[in-house]
Amino acid sequence: MNRRELLGASLLLPFSLGAKTTKIDRNRLSSVTDESGKTPAEGIAFAHKHGLKWLEVRAVPGAKKHYADMTAEELKQAAKEFKDGGVRVSFFNSGQCKFLLPGTEPQKPRTETPEQRTTRLAKDQLAYDRREADLMKSIRAAQALGTDKVRVFAFLRTVDPGKDMQRIVDVLGPLVKISEKEGIRLTLENEVACNVASCAELAAYMKAIPSKNFGVNWDALNGQHVKETPFPEGYKLIPKAKLWNVQIKGKSVLKGYATDWIDWAPIFTALEKDGYAGQVGLECHIFGSEQIAKSHESMIEMLRIAEKRG
Repeated sequence: MNRRELLGASLLLPFSLGAKTTKIDRNRLSSVTDESGKTPAEGIAFAHKHGLKWLEVRAVPGAKKHYADMTAEELKQAAKEFKDGGVRVSFFNSGQCKFLLPGTEPQKPRTETPEQRTTRLAKDQLAYDRREADLMKSIRAAQALGTDKVRVFAFLRTVDPGKDMQRIVDVLGPLVKISEKEGIRLTLENEVACNVASCAELAAYMKAIPSKNFGVNWDALNGQHVKETPFPEGYKLIPKAKLWNVQIKGKSVLKGYATDWIDWAPIFTALEKDGYAGQVGLECHIFGSEQIAKSHESMIEMLRIAEKRG
C-alpha cells in the first residue's frame, strides 16, 4: 500500500467504525465554522459550548479566504488548532463547479450590459478551465485537515437542466476519478441555484456516475425550496449507501420560520434505521448581525431533537 492509499484508508476508517453506531446524538452533530464564529477560535469555542466533536469548514472565519486557498503551512497550523481544540473536521465545503457551465444559459435571465455579459462569460470560462486545479487545492486542504469528503455542485441552473445533464456528467466524471485517486469522496450537494436541486436529481446523478467515490450531501431545505417534500418523499429517492453528509439550515429547525420549518425528528430516526454513518452539520444561513446567535439557537434545537427521541 502506497502513501496515498494509506491516507485514503486512514480517512475512511472512522466512518467505517462509525457505521456500527448509527444513533444521531451530540457525537454526530457538527457546524460550519464560518457561520458559528468570527474567528477559527470562536468556531472551535462553539463546538466546546455544545459538546460537539466535529466541525465543517468552508471559508476561514473572519478572513476573506477559503481553506482551499491556504498555504501548506497555514493548513498545518489550522489542523493543529482543530486537534488542540479536541474537534475533527467532518466535511469540506468547497465551491467546486458553482458557476455557469460555459455554453449554457442561466435559468433566470440576467439584466446585464453586453460588457457585463462578456466579463461574466470570461469569468465562468476561467473557472471551468481551472476546475481540476481548483479541485486539487480543495483535496489537499481536506487531506491536511483530516477529512475525506469534499463538496461539489452541478453548475448553476440552466434553462433546461435535463438536457444539459450529460454534458455535466461528462465534466464531473473526470473530477470523481481524480478524487478517487486521492482517496477523497466527492460529494454532490442539492442546491437551489444549481442543476441538482432535488433528491430526484441527486438520484439521477448517482446513477449516471456509479463511482464508489461519488456520493450525496443532502440539504433538505434546498429541496423544499424547489417544491419537493423532503421527507419522506424526497429522502426515499436518495441511495442510502451514497448518503455521506447531511446539512441543516437554521430556518428549517427553528419554529419561528414557519414556511421553512421541517420536522427533523422522524428524519433523524430514518437516518439511524438506514444505517447513516456520517454527521449532521448546521449551516445556519440566517444572515446578518444575528447569525452567530441564531447558530447557537439552532444547535440547541438540534440537540433537543436528538435527545428527545431517547
